[in-house]
Amino acid sequence: MPRRSPTLVHALNSPCGIVRSVGVLGDSWSFLIVREALLGAGTFAQFRDRLGIASDVLSARLATLVEHGVFEKTPYRKPGQRVREAYQLTAAGEDLKVVMVAMQQWGEAHIPLTHGSRVRAVTVSEGERVHAGLLTADERSVSNAEVAFVRSGAIDDVP
Repeated sequence: MPRRSPTLVHALNSPCGIVRSVGVLGDSWSFLIVREALLGAGTFAQFRDRLGIASDVLSARLATLVEHGVFEKTPYRKPGQRVREAYQLTAAGEDLKVVMVAMQQWGEAHIPLTHGSRVRAVTVSEGERVHAGLLTADERSVSNAEVAFVRSGAIDDVP
């Protein structure tokens, strides 16, 4: 198991879910690896080739994502080759779809390209485009203006 950085250890012990999430996912490669998994990649070679990422960087990111339950490893073997491991999103990894949709939506709105996006999130059944939104506990849609972030409890030093 790779040695954890002091920054990651601090993040994982934070009472703030955002800080803990950033501790595990807060690197652009991690989000791109998740995106490629959502697009069907599952092997080390597929991630490496699709992203053009250095093998050592990919190994480290995958190890962190596996350690924190975003991916799980499953053995596979191509005929005549040694056993290798594939990477499959876990339920926690699948839960990142809403984050990825929100990031895609934000990027298209605030950093637009003139020629459109090559990646879209769509429903499996009908291919209809999906969007992220803000919902209350009873699933009522609310606007950005209706949402505030507040500190809860007695914790005053949440980073």
